[in-house]
Amino acid sequence: MASPGHSDLGEVASELKAPERRAAVATAGLEWRPMEGEDCGLHYGDGPNEAQDSDFPAAERSRLQEMLSLLGLEAYQAQKLSLQDSLQISSDSMKNWAPQVPKDLPWHFLRKLQALNAEARNTTMVLDLSADARPAEKESQMEEGVIYWDPAEDAAADDIYSFSELPTPDTPVNPLDLLCALLLCSDGSLRQEVLFKMALCQFALPLVLPDSENHDHTFLLWALRGVVRTWWSQPPRGLGSLREDSVVLPRAPAFAFVRMDVSSNSKSQLLNAILSPGRRHWDCFWHRDLGLGTSAREIADGLVEISWFFPSGSEDLDVFPEPVAFLNLRGDIGSHWLQFKLLTEVSSAVFILTDNVSKKEYKLLYSMRESSTRYYFILSPYRGKRNANLRYLNRLIPALKMDPSHVLVKVSSTDGEGFVRRVRAILRGVARAPCRRVSVEDMAQAARKLGLRVDEDCDACQKGRDRMERITRKIKDADAYRRDELRLQGEPGRKAAQAERELCQLQWAPEPPEKPRAELRRRVLELREQQYSLEPAAGVQEFVAGISSPCPRERQYFLRWLEWGLARLGQPRPRQPPDALLALRPKRGASELGEPPRPEPLGVEHFLRELGQCYEAESCLVEAGRLPAGHRRFAHFPGLAVELLLTGLPLELVDGSTLSIPARWVTGLLKELHARLDRRSRLVVVSALGVPGTGKSTLLNTMFGLRFATGRSCSPRGAFMQLLTVAEGFSQDLGCDHILAIDSGALIGGAPASAGDRFELEASLATLLMGLSNVTVVSLAETKDIPAAVLHAFLRLEKTGHVPNCQFVYQNLHDLPASSPKPRDRRPLLEAPGELGRAAAQMEKQGGGFRVLAGLAFCDPERQHVWHVPSLWHGVPPMAAVSLAYSEAIFELKRCLLENVRNGLSNQNKNIQQLIELVRRL
Repeated sequence: MASPGHSDLGEVASELKAPERRAAVATAGLEWRPMEGEDCGLHYGDGPNEAQDSDFPAAERSRLQEMLSLLGLEAYQAQKLSLQDSLQISSDSMKNWAPQVPKDLPWHFLRKLQALNAEARNTTMVLDLSADARPAEKESQMEEGVIYWDPAEDAAADDIYSFSELPTPDTPVNPLDLLCALLLCSDGSLRQEVLFKMALCQFALPLVLPDSENHDHTFLLWALRGVVRTWWSQPPRGLGSLREDSVVLPRAPAFAFVRMDVSSNSKSQLLNAILSPGRRHWDCFWHRDLGLGTSAREIADGLVEISWFFPSGSEDLDVFPEPVAFLNLRGDIGSHWLQFKLLTEVSSAVFILTDNVSKKEYKLLYSMRESSTRYYFILSPYRGKRNANLRYLNRLIPALKMDPSHVLVKVSSTDGEGFVRRVRAILRGVARAPCRRVSVEDMAQAARKLGLRVDEDCDACQKGRDRMERITRKIKDADAYRRDELRLQGEPGRKAAQAERELCQLQWAPEPPEKPRAELRRRVLELREQQYSLEPAAGVQEFVAGISSPCPRERQYFLRWLEWGLARLGQPRPRQPPDALLALRPKRGASELGEPPRPEPLGVEHFLRELGQCYEAESCLVEAGRLPAGHRRFAHFPGLAVELLLTGLPLELVDGSTLSIPARWVTGLLKELHARLDRRSRLVVVSALGVPGTGKSTLLNTMFGLRFATGRSCSPRGAFMQLLTVAEGFSQDLGCDHILAIDSGALIGGAPASAGDRFELEASLATLLMGLSNVTVVSLAETKDIPAAVLHAFLRLEKTGHVPNCQFVYQNLHDLPASSPKPRDRRPLLEAPGELGRAAAQMEKQGGGFRVLAGLAFCDPERQHVWHVPSLWHGVPPMAAVSLAYSEAIFELKRCLLENVRNGLSNQNKNIQQLIELVRRL
């Protein structure tokens, strides 16, 4: 006699398609066999590693190809779209353009996302059809109401796919289809960047990416690993603190929301309401009422999205006291059983939205009776089906270990806010009780067991991780590792930098005495010999092997793994509660907010700095004739570093520990870059200077899609450079082939007298960067808060005849809600020299006193050289999204900078050879 489980499964199997039946049989722990007459080659894309059959319907098999062709992405299916491809500067970078044809949509979405524009999803359309112009079939295929073909209802249908026609150039493309198509055609770096920017905009992130054509769904662990969030962590006992980590690591309760058959209630709108603090409504999940939510999904069914609630420490805003994950399956669970099975295995509770619980739905869920997950139903019953729903629900309640309180009914007359409060109360109750807590890494492990592909499991990624671990497992204490392993940056390196700085100053003296110069040269040579005698440590050799890999993907994976591995070495520190920081905000300037500067954390730049010191020492000995040029061991190091620069890694231009420029190393880098770029070596240099807390790195990242370090925990020092390519069709118009963006460390905002020796180093740094740049963006906290180092740089550069083009940007002004100031608002900044200006003039021996800044930097108050930028966040982090006004103001600043370059209003564009000469002079 068959077991009860076998018998029940047999009943439901006749009503399921092949992949559903296979998943149901697997759930029961039995072996799957095709039913009599069943075509076991006809699958619908939810089984792991299913073989395609030649008889697979052509319309279904080509659906992905048709979508990629429509969007112009078919060329990137094999040769993936890279991050560098998406960052090219073109004529579109200077205008707020709208997509005209479907092939514009991916690029429009990427540009909006790069600029942190929260409208990125809302504007991805070709033509916004009015409701009455929409075909009836499309109108009915709403986000939570997709039509599924039922042979019992339409036995005479000639073409079962006719209800869901592919988009044409005249119809909108569903934003989820666009996202899936773009991610399927992107490499690992671009996927990470897309998800990172989506997280900043508070969009829900893809977790399981469906591939309907190849029947091979991908769990996006690697893509999510780059998303880092900061939240208020309150342990059961002890003091709370701010925690910063990748979203894939913390274990938290996870709640899945799925649809069975048809639901009148929208999952996504319910999730948005649950996640929204106070009266502020977030649209984390795309839903049917957001413009294109009604356009049919063609390839995105089966997508699983994830979003989190992170507490801020504010009782008024925190919906949940701890991080909570929310999972959303797009499409019906009967058609995506594999994804549903994954959600049941990783979730603390599963909420099933449906209008109908018939015999088929009953048998589907009955097969899950061994699951330990809590199940809840959210019903909006059809008229006349109340009794049928109750009959099957009463049979499911004991099978799924539920009780009547697990069944919620919501109809149109139900109070929406009250219903959301009720669901939140259930979620809090589950989270407070002992429940399953998983990280995204744990979810990936469950996905592997079910046969889903995990993006992180490719060979190149695993080799990069293994190499990173060989380096980091030996690092017990970051300071000790720097002292013992990165030896060339220690005392000999600092003394050599100081001696070379003094030697450089003597060279510009009117009549430099020869004896001190000879003594300094001897000291430099001794120190470089001492450095050269030290062999690179094992960790540095491992690093060189990693960036020397012939496989570009393996190099990129290794560097990203190393960034994260080194970041996790820093011990978490208790921080002030957010309320205390907010209370301080009106009373203190941005340069004083937060915590004291922390010690410089160990990063990838320290390993590259070690390579630079090896090259510096060797080059110095070759120049002095102490080492034959044929015996060089480190001559290839600049080539390795430039390869990283060309793939998007910021390289250090000014040493962060000594605030000096390693001239031989930087010259070697630029010469190698010139050789790599060949004839396309015309440059525009854009730099950013500013005091702490003014968001200059975020500004550059938002403006150009760059990867400069942000946040006080990063403690960026020195200066870093990153290269952007100008599209060939636009380079002649713009007058350059590449843009070199330079981000500097924070400058001291106070008076020079209180800064000591560091002020002179910062003034030299500001002079160097402004001298190299076509345009310098000076980021300020208040209208008169110009760093003294910048004032000194102005005066020093004026003596050389170099007139810098500066754009002054200041943010977080409580008394200035407008994003664009009137001319009279700019005058105080440009006309009042103030105490710091007078002190600068005195130190620079300007007998006539300090003239107004407008006269020095041609900052005409009637022209836009001063920008008021709204606050970055719309709300209170971590649940705040980037402000749309911030994104729009930064775009306008970018447009103005590029216009200045194109119209010749900035300093003359340079080629790399001229830049090398400027580095030597400055």
